[in-house]
Amino acid sequence: MSVLLGVDLGTTATKVVAVTAGGVIEGRAVRGYPTRTSEPGEAVQDLATLCETAFDAVAECAAGRDVAGLALTGALHSVLGLDGAGTAVTPVHLWADTRSSDVARRLRSDPEAAALHRETGTPVHPMSPLVTLRWLAERGVTAARWCGAKDAVLAAFTGRLVTDRSTASATGLLRMATRDWSPDALAVAGVTAVELPELVDPTEVLTLSADAARRTGLPAGLPVVAGAGDGPLANLGVGAVAPGTAAVSLGTSGALRVAASSPAVDARTFCYLLADDTWVIGGAVSNGGVVAQWAAELFGADLPDLLAEAAGVAPGSTGLLALPALLGERAPYWDPTPRGTLLGLRRDHRREHLVRALLDGVCLRLAMVRDAVVHAGSPVESVRATGGALRSTAWTASLTAALGEPVQVVDATDGSGLGAALLGWRALGAFDSLTAAAAVVPAGPAIVPNPAAVARLAALRPLADRAHEALREIAAELTRLPAGEVRR
Repeated sequence: MSVLLGVDLGTTATKVVAVTAGGVIEGRAVRGYPTRTSEPGEAVQDLATLCETAFDAVAECAAGRDVAGLALTGALHSVLGLDGAGTAVTPVHLWADTRSSDVARRLRSDPEAAALHRETGTPVHPMSPLVTLRWLAERGVTAARWCGAKDAVLAAFTGRLVTDRSTASATGLLRMATRDWSPDALAVAGVTAVELPELVDPTEVLTLSADAARRTGLPAGLPVVAGAGDGPLANLGVGAVAPGTAAVSLGTSGALRVAASSPAVDARTFCYLLADDTWVIGGAVSNGGVVAQWAAELFGADLPDLLAEAAGVAPGSTGLLALPALLGERAPYWDPTPRGTLLGLRRDHRREHLVRALLDGVCLRLAMVRDAVVHAGSPVESVRATGGALRSTAWTASLTAALGEPVQVVDATDGSGLGAALLGWRALGAFDSLTAAAAVVPAGPAIVPNPAAVARLAALRPLADRAHEALREIAAELTRLPAGEVRR
């Protein structure tokens, strides 16, 4: 049976899934890679490593299979510079790189920032490539071309440097109304359209180059579908492309998005293109599964064991409230300055209480995003979720309690990769619409929240919002303090 490979270039690893036209996953391959964080706020990766791992993962997943084509997706908001020969002259700057925070604050103080948000659908925030490009320009960094990590890896597979309009819609540089580069946004970023990749639709079909064929063992000329951003494709991967059905992604970071037939945005949400005439409206939180991983490293504990301990703690952690801004924050505040905070800490609290509070804090942020989406005019009637974190009952308990409604968990690891493969099949003619492609994804079991847990987290939600506002200026002052190294 033929399969199409969905290649998901994630924040921490490339994941490849082999998917039939009926939506069945026949195989997987994963290759991880490091992120350099050698200075405060830095989060960068090496393009050569990303390409190498993508080739290796595709080769492993393709071995022994009848592969009809590839389709790519990748983490949104990355930026790197290339020279005239297509060689990287900068590292890949990830969404988690917050070194452009001062630039973002300066831009946000100008009324033009709100206008750019309305025009492009992307908030003015350090995650935005617009802000990163402006920061690089002010530092005197130059390049012949600018693109995202997915664009550069796609070029390694096909020999063509293009960017799909879904990924481009999250750069802060694309005008939603025309699906072309925005002259106003380009001027703010300090780049020109000729320095950016050619824009193509997510269903654009390219072909595998001879070099990539040699690296992967696949035939040269094989169809390679341009694909889309990982967040929008997660909606397709969980079958949430109809209005009213929200998709939650909970991996290293997290997000909640609802599909819409036309673009719309407000101050607390983003709006990105999926494909065809389907957009997703929602928000991403910078801190998802990373907070549990941080706790496991801090306590020197095995992560599954630590999450199992946290699952036994009642929601609210006996009066402990966490603001889990280990990586700053995105939605719903779009403010990079918050610091991770624990309020209500007492001597009788143990590590399991801290972990449960961190999980609840993440999920409360996702609930705030849901409320913002509803306020913006997109009702949420049901929720489907995906992501590696949802393999843990502790995470699913927190998520359902924070949202206050059942959540259908759809294959907890492959949402974006599956979405990429289904989009690829759509591009190759197996489906006549995104709705038809989404229909092959089973709904998954519904996890029903504990009513007492729902009530407890509902009481904590306004406190978390008030705590963020109360600590905003203190967090900003902490950010301005010089980073000193204490030697023992």
